[in-house]
Amino acid sequence: MSTSTEPRPARGRREWMAVLARTPRDALQHALDTALEGAKVPDYEWLRAPDIGLAMVRGRIGGTGDAFNLGETTVTRATLRLRTGDGDGSAAVGVAVHMGRDKERATLAALADALLQTPRFADTLQTQLIEPLAARIADETRRKEAEAAATKVEFFTMVRGE
Repeated sequence: MSTSTEPRPARGRREWMAVLARTPRDALQHALDTALEGAKVPDYEWLRAPDIGLAMVRGRIGGTGDAFNLGETTVTRATLRLRTGDGDGSAAVGVAVHMGRDKERATLAALADALLQTPRFADTLQTQLIEPLAARIADETRRKEAEAAATKVEFFTMVRGE
């Protein structure tokens, strides 16, 4: 039993943000179009239009030791707010950050994040967008693990008895 006092929606968002960050643009575009087919998607305004920058990648000696700067990587980020027309100021804010230089991918991920926070789209997008993309990522991970396992070399030492 978990003793975390963190509410479930925050963990759900963390999980879907990880899926959105790992999904290629074409797959994200196709899945989003399929999930939203026929739905009226609200307009949005940019809080931070997609922009490209650098982030420092840090590593650890031996995986657990002292941290060190490994180098820089290109990242794209975007932040938008849905225009719901409610006027109550509670519009969902979508955020996206991913490695690479793809502004369209950041836009799609930020829009998906914002829509996932709205009751009208949340269930549909969870089942038709996030779950299939998460399954695709898990399959790709298993495939890569199986490919790596096929090249595993077992070393052993034989002791001569004298």
